[in-house]
Amino acid sequence: MNTYCKFETALDILIGKWKPVILLRLLNHGTLRFSELQKSIPDITKKMLTQQLRELEYHDIVHREVYKEIPPRVEYSITDYGQRMTPLLQAMNDWGVNHIAHLTELYGEERAE
Repeated sequence: MNTYCKFETALDILIGKWKPVILLRLLNHGTLRFSELQKSIPDITKKMLTQQLRELEYHDIVHREVYKEIPPRVEYSITDYGQRMTPLLQAMNDWGVNHIAHLTELYGEERAE
């Protein structure tokens, strides 16, 4: 592949079962507290959510705001830089919806997902 192709760089940020889900939740709902984010993704563990959020924060996709309160309040949001991923994530989500419809058409509902 061409050395100018940085497809792997984008995949490094998106790879993981939960990162696209986390990003779509934050894009759709704006700022969320950790507990709200976890409740919106019931199958994710606290450890995995923390790990994925840290990786997204490292890449400046997600912003973590800690409020000095008792108990501490932590909120997550998409950074301005991360907002640039919106068309990509929406396109991937739309393709997934269309792919499920395509598989349903081919194989019937029980095998589509």
